[in-house]
Amino acid sequence: MNSCSLSIRLLPIFLFLSLAVTAQDASTIIPENKTIKDTSLQRDLIDIAKGLLHIRIKDATEINGKKIYFSLLPFSSVVPGGSGRALITSTTAGTYLGPRKTTNISSATFTPYWNFNGRFGLPLHTSIWLPNNTWTIQGDTRFLYYPQYTWGLGSTHTNEERILVDYKYLRFYQSLLKRVTPYFYAGVGYHIDYRINIKSDDSSINLKQYTGYPYGTGSNSFASGFSLNFLYDTRNNSINPLPGAYANIVYRNNPRFLGSNENWQSLYIDVRKYLSLNPSKPDQQNVLAFWSYLWTILKTGAPYLDLPSLGWDPDNRSGRGIDQNRFRGETLFYMETEYRRDITNNGLFGFVVFANINTVSGSETLFRSWHPAGGAGLRVKFNKGSNTNMGMDFGFSKGYSSLMFSLGEAF
Repeated sequence: MNSCSLSIRLLPIFLFLSLAVTAQDASTIIPENKTIKDTSLQRDLIDIAKGLLHIRIKDATEINGKKIYFSLLPFSSVVPGGSGRALITSTTAGTYLGPRKTTNISSATFTPYWNFNGRFGLPLHTSIWLPNNTWTIQGDTRFLYYPQYTWGLGSTHTNEERILVDYKYLRFYQSLLKRVTPYFYAGVGYHIDYRINIKSDDSSINLKQYTGYPYGTGSNSFASGFSLNFLYDTRNNSINPLPGAYANIVYRNNPRFLGSNENWQSLYIDVRKYLSLNPSKPDQQNVLAFWSYLWTILKTGAPYLDLPSLGWDPDNRSGRGIDQNRFRGETLFYMETEYRRDITNNGLFGFVVFANINTVSGSETLFRSWHPAGGAGLRVKFNKGSNTNMGMDFGFSKGYSSLMFSLGEAF
């Protein structure tokens, strides 16, 4: 990949990044001494349970003087890859490790699933903010055993020409960032992606021949590398972001001396902007949210299953309305817009409307082929202490539709 080609690919995201960060002057940035939201007039499912069952339910558990806000959502859903329905339990815990006026809420999300047939997943995502936001620790640990469909690179194959790929997957990501200036952080991270016993469900189909890609299409793939991380974040709650801005840049290097099968590098740039459409009523949700990311491989050699792929962003939230993995290539560019609005004045019920679009390199040139999707969803306030919503989204695109449940917003 030459420097001119890479510059052209990065230009739209850098323009978006500039607009998102410079569009807010000192008067619009959330001040460091943030105002604590008054939730006394808000209602959530905990309040409803108290009223209906006439029992006392704590809306927060106190451990070592810290209030822990828990949200638990058990549901049944179809696991990607034709493995049938699975029992999924999504648990989110949030707490403040320092003064609420100067410290972001720390959160941990654990979403295990099991389909009673040997398929399971144990993903844990953590976002820790130390007192006064002096440091932040971001973690992503997963052990997954499940099949997923793949369609090769770009738009090589139609929806019906997919194949099922089975493997075990271990992920370990940890990043430590220090605050440099208010809202801006820099740090380092370490990342492992280990895929074991990669195979197609059809022994007559060779993954390497099907994809036309030579790296990581054997029985195993291993990537181990360090990263440089830069973060700009004016939000004070990643579970349900308030008006503000977010930008994250991660450069990852995976050298052979750390165990990687090949020497390769990647770059991930993520930009988000949240605009309040009714700032005079901060207790009511009326927000327009924008999200865009560029994910690109800087040097050939990345394993096939580590290539940029729709739905494999750090939180696995992109591409609502499109099957996960449907589009994969050495570069992926993604954009999404969502409108969020309360239905009731007490914040118990709300709705969202969203649209997204992506383009990927592979069988065609980046920015030449676009893949849109859209949908809408219902929101129910699950825990007002951590401002956690329970979401039910219906998304659709050409030839595909899905119903998704979640705790917290998509972005």
